[in-house]
Amino acid sequence: MLAAPVLVVAEVVVGLSWAAPGYSWAGGNISDLGNVGCGMWDSSRPRYVCSPWHAVMNVALVVAAALVAAGLVLTSRLCMVGRVARWLMGCGAAGLGLAGWYPADVNENVHVLGAFLVFVCGNAGLVLAGRRVGGRWGAVTVVLGAAGLVATVLFVARPGLGVGPGVMERLAVYPLWVWACVAGVRLLVLGAQSSGAVPRDVVAAGR
Repeated sequence: MLAAPVLVVAEVVVGLSWAAPGYSWAGGNISDLGNVGCGMWDSSRPRYVCSPWHAVMNVALVVAAALVAAGLVLTSRLCMVGRVARWLMGCGAAGLGLAGWYPADVNENVHVLGAFLVFVCGNAGLVLAGRRVGGRWGAVTVVLGAAGLVATVLFVARPGLGVGPGVMERLAVYPLWVWACVAGVRLLVLGAQSSGAVPRDVVAAGR
């Protein structure tokens, strides 16, 4: 439940710490918030990057990744999403951790690998999980994953559909964390309704 709020709060706080001209959520990448150094960045889309609170962003990325990974492990007997889907979502969480541990201007290759795991594995895992769960919750899960995959293609292709690369990147990154937050709330609510005895198919409930 906490992973998505951790990411959102960190993005807002770190983005607001930038000096003029300031950080652009539409035009700037999430990675810009975690870059350690100051200067021009990205030859394909040059922009000045200087994030005073980069450490906060990178820690938040690692913490959010750890929260989702822990949630997947701790609910393995409750969430009937399938082993392959669980592993893919776990890889997506690990990718976010890599991106935070290795900022883009420190080790770009590892950072890009982490981004790939988030974009592709995390969203593919959601699609598989939704197909396994079925029902309304399964349909929502599939839509989130599919939207993330489409946004990934558009982000890489860089048309942005007029919303800006920063927005498109967030549409590709956030589905897994939105899903984890909602799934956590569902587990908590349904667990309380069943007086603490959470059924094995609790995540599939509501179909």
